[in-house]
Amino acid sequence: MILVTGANGALGTLIAERLAGRDDTVLGTRAPQQSRRLPVRHIDFDEPGTLSKGFEGVDVLLLISAGYGEDDTVMARHGAAVDAAEKAGVGHVVYTSLTADGDHLPYALPHRWTERRLQDTTMNWTILRNGLYAELLGGLAAPTADGRIIAPLGEGRLAAVARADLADAAVRVTTEAPAHARRIYELVGEQAVGGADLARTHGPHITYEPETLARARARVTASGAEPFQVPMLVGTCSAIAAGFMSRTGGDLRQLLGRAPRSALAAACA
Repeated sequence: MILVTGANGALGTLIAERLAGRDDTVLGTRAPQQSRRLPVRHIDFDEPGTLSKGFEGVDVLLLISAGYGEDDTVMARHGAAVDAAEKAGVGHVVYTSLTADGDHLPYALPHRWTERRLQDTTMNWTILRNGLYAELLGGLAAPTADGRIIAPLGEGRLAAVARADLADAAVRVTTEAPAHARRIYELVGEQAVGGADLARTHGPHITYEPETLARARARVTASGAEPFQVPMLVGTCSAIAAGFMSRTGGDLRQLLGRAPRSALAAACA
């Protein structure tokens, strides 16, 4: 049996759509919905009591990272999930981690901690080091009503990847888990995208105006973002602007068996 956690999230929803109709798959979510085309179990990383029962009979667990929180919160969630999976006899965990080039990002530590925790278990594991979503870049650098893209990206570029491609890769690895045991895959895009690229794609009347990190921090703070989200968003832009997130290549094309989707198209959709 396959179980997918975080099935109501953006990535989890895409994965659930691709697995719909299988008779060996169940979805795990904090807020179960009865209208899905797959069975649903109540799985809440913040309620460890739901995990031991939720993981019963599971052979392959697709553990979608629960990265919305402070580092200690995320590590507690992931640690509880890994502990429960091992105790329940899960044979293989596929974990959606963060690209190796993301070590400079403020939210990298919980991912690396979870990778190490998995590698210390008796279970088989596969680590999907996902690049940053093209859709995230599109949100960070969306045009204003007056036709300007204002973002602290400088001249930096991001090897962005369409979320749908990461869903396709996760489904392939999860459904073919034995063939991917104890492998780490680097899943970044093949096209490095920057603010000026986004402006050109949006249209001839859109301009890109780099802003300072200080201005961006003030703007994000004033937007009502959670306190932990402010350094996450600003730190992401800082790493892109500094050129640490532009390396393309990796294993995405190999897992997809085709060319990845256009990062620019996904970012500007």
